[in-house]
Amino acid sequence: MVGLLTMALTGCSTAEPPVGSSTDRATADPSVSSTPTYSPPGMSSPASPSAEPEPEPELDHSSPASIHVLVNKRRPLNPADYAPEDLSVPDVPPSRTGLELRQEAAGAAEDLFSAAAAEGVDLNLLSAYRSYGYQQGTYGGWVQKYGRAEADRISARPGFSEHQTGLAMDVGAADGACALQQCFGDTPEGAWVAEHAAEHGWIVRYPEGAEDTTGYSPEPWHLRYLGTREAADVVHSGGVLETAWGFEAAPGY
Repeated sequence: MVGLLTMALTGCSTAEPPVGSSTDRATADPSVSSTPTYSPPGMSSPASPSAEPEPEPELDHSSPASIHVLVNKRRPLNPADYAPEDLSVPDVPPSRTGLELRQEAAGAAEDLFSAAAAEGVDLNLLSAYRSYGYQQGTYGGWVQKYGRAEADRISARPGFSEHQTGLAMDVGAADGACALQQCFGDTPEGAWVAEHAAEHGWIVRYPEGAEDTTGYSPEPWHLRYLGTREAADVVHSGGVLETAWGFEAAPGY
């Protein structure tokens, strides 16, 4: 999503066998026989019944407090003025003080920034949680500048913004190159984020070529937290959240 811009667009490990295995107990405990059980020729010992695999829990895409909530132009937050209860400031370089994310997402942001820095990629946090009221001002400013139709391509209406969940952030290059512009995707920082974000639980939410599905123009800077498993699944499914989760496209309100 468009961040806090000014109106001039400045917007399987292997473990050791456990001590006291069945073989050890048979040797040490005289009450346990070490004589093998005889089976007549042609007969095998009955196999132990295999446990049924537990079904994977169904993801909650509706509750605004769910890590897997789906917010788009056809799925507003409910309530519209929802505010997370576990916001915290991630320990990452910010463009301004007070930028917050939900606690789990904040930790994942720190992991992402640290991994990038270890490879010589310096990122900056440009925008994070935005309240309903704040988004009113942001969206309204774009309407005044460009009109409602264009504003709807580049900004969410209040109550429809991923930023309001505390699970979305806008990132940029530390040197400010292409901040909150589509050319960020062509920078080393944008390329690193696109390749490695899912390893840390994030996806590029509005990828290029998906506007007819997401409803928004490409935003290589806007990342959405899902957790590493879900992020990897979305990437492997083509990178578009609505499609990966089996929801209809949301090109408009």
